[in-house]
Amino acid sequence: MSRDAERKYRAARTVQRLLNPVMRQLPLQTLLETTGRTSGLPRRTPVGGKCVGSSFWLVSEFGERSQYVRNIKADPRVRVRIRGRWHSGTAHLLPDDDTAVRLRSLPRMNSAAVRAIGAGQLTVRVDLDH
Repeated sequence: MSRDAERKYRAARTVQRLLNPVMRQLPLQTLLETTGRTSGLPRRTPVGGKCVGSSFWLVSEFGERSQYVRNIKADPRVRVRIRGRWHSGTAHLLPDDDTAVRLRSLPRMNSAAVRAIGAGQLTVRVDLDH
């Protein structure tokens, strides 16, 4: 990773550590809940994405460096809180998906943030249980 990308990553992580605890408390904020790969505890991360059919799509701004992506690799069973309701599902990492195209189909504000701060983006699809 280049020095600029590393600097962006560290700055974004610092901001996320400050904002995520607040964002998790907002009742309509979309959350992704994974199981901690070491602790086994639930880990909730505010995300932006969109339901398409029975799948929830999102783009991780730092790809495989994101802790929730590492947790998904260890255990793909997740939960997603969408509009205040929890849904269980199975997450799939899609490294061959074109993240630039995918971001154009997701909510604008989140997509703009992911494009601005992201490096090494990765598409994640969660197939929701029904």
